Amino acid sequence: MESVKEKSYYWLSDFFDKDTRDQVKNLIENDNHLLTESFYKDLEFGTGGLRGIMGVGTNRMNKYTVGMATQGLSNYLIEQFPKEEIKCAIAYDSRNNSEYFAKVTASVFSANNIKVFLFDKLRPTPELSFAIRHLGCHAGIVITASHNPKEYNGYKVYWQDGGQIIAPHDKKIIENVRQIKDFTTIKFDDSLKNAELIGKDVDDAYINALSKLCLNSELIKQTSLKIVFTPIHGSTVDLVPMALRKIGFHDIDIVEKQAVPDGNFTTVKSPNPEEPEAFDMAIKTAKEANADIVMGTDPDGDRLGIVIKNYLNEYVLLNGNQTAAIMVYYLLDQWQKKLMLTGKEYIVKTIVTTELLTQISDFYKVKCYDVLTGFKYIAALIEKNYKNMKFIGGGEESYGFLAGDFVRDKDAVMSCMLIAEIAAWAKSRNKTLYDILIEIYVKFGYYLEGLKSITKTGKAGAEEIQSMMKKFRNEPPESIAGAGIALIHDFEKSQTIDKISDLRYEIILPKSNVLQYDLLDGTKITIRPSGTEPKIKFYVSVHDNIDSAEEFDNMTIKLRNRINKIMEEII
Repeated sequence: MESVKEKSYYWLSDFFDKDTRDQVKNLIENDNHLLTESFYKDLEFGTGGLRGIMGVGTNRMNKYTVGMATQGLSNYLIEQFPKEEIKCAIAYDSRNNSEYFAKVTASVFSANNIKVFLFDKLRPTPELSFAIRHLGCHAGIVITASHNPKEYNGYKVYWQDGGQIIAPHDKKIIENVRQIKDFTTIKFDDSLKNAELIGKDVDDAYINALSKLCLNSELIKQTSLKIVFTPIHGSTVDLVPMALRKIGFHDIDIVEKQAVPDGNFTTVKSPNPEEPEAFDMAIKTAKEANADIVMGTDPDGDRLGIVIKNYLNEYVLLNGNQTAAIMVYYLLDQWQKKLMLTGKEYIVKTIVTTELLTQISDFYKVKCYDVLTGFKYIAALIEKNYKNMKFIGGGEESYGFLAGDFVRDKDAVMSCMLIAEIAAWAKSRNKTLYDILIEIYVKFGYYLEGLKSITKTGKAGAEEIQSMMKKFRNEPPESIAGAGIALIHDFEKSQTIDKISDLRYEIILPKSNVLQYDLLDGTKITIRPSGTEPKIKFYVSVHDNIDSAEEFDNMTIKLRNRINKIMEEII
């Protein structure tokens, strides 16, 4: 294996630009630790693309690692479509270097005689997914690291169905990328002779498609709803207000200081709508305006967080499971009332998303599918069922949701429109979204979830995460927090073990390094390494019944204590 020193010295050759050579030379002379972290391995082109810290080196996001990924993808596309004019769309978000990496990607495609549709400025990820099918592209790239810290960027690959790449294309693209052993084999075309800028026409087509999902346009016109929106310095700054106005919402306050695209995300600790702190400015604006609802999207515009008023008139952030439950409940209720359910409709959730969605779909006699974590699996199911069944909606606990099938990834622009519509529907019934959530819990059961992420960075951290997964897999506990284990689902071995009968059952899903314990009291515990961050994640889901809103607070304390006890025991 090539040593760190050998790999770094290669980056001092004339092929690399002067700035890169200077940075590598500085690391060699002054920072052995950072040199090792930058070169000890190659930044892996995974099943979704690249994601990593920006900087020089084989283990960093830079012109040459992005170029290598694009050259490998170009080779695979040319192999797959030998007699076609190959077309690819490229979008990028507000992160530092996103526009630069987008142009590097376009340069390599152009040099390989692939037609490029490059957005003229930052756009949300779901619009890239839409544009692929709208423009008849064979693939697409979006430059983003979603909600990762500012030091990161990423490169997500989409196939011609508009969804992120899955088997067999993911593995075959990885093979093509790995076959590139020499950076000098990457082709660049700085003139971008095969590139075309796109913008407003695609925006209009995308927003028009989204507007057709609206189920109660007349109700919206008759209801006054005050909305506060923050793009958290990201790519939805224009598209979300445009989409909301398209279906009849006009009283929209945008958090001005966060409406400026900023890759350093200077007004927040993290541009993550899962974090309450990300909404501090928006909540202050909402209090001043007495807003009905607050919305915030992540930098690439595929995930939505919402803040609503509770019974004490306080603004509280809902988690992704709660938001998904509200959306699924509304969609199925309205589809039923409008006589749109025919028996061929379905929803989708991931294996770590609340079982409350299953309870709701069972009530409306709509099929609910479980898929692995990652929206690409929801997209793949939509594509598979496209001609025979109707996808209503689907989501994941990490604040991603989708309705309709013309976008094939989670869509925060669409979600903003849908949640605003639900808020207007609730208000027309003299209710709030908080009231709707309690209504769901009383009707279907109160489900509460907890998530604990442990970060383990660098080479040592990756090895520690592997060791933890090995222990949970090979030495599972007999019981957790007083409840015995009924089932162990090992998605890497594609096997469910019934601990009561000692029988084995096959899991009909792709293999994945995920473990799930079902306890005898109905608790569900899931353990998985993150696919995009140096973390191992622990998910716990508990539930009980409540008969009224008055029981909600006490039950929350009871279930939260249960979650905390489980987390303390397993971590």
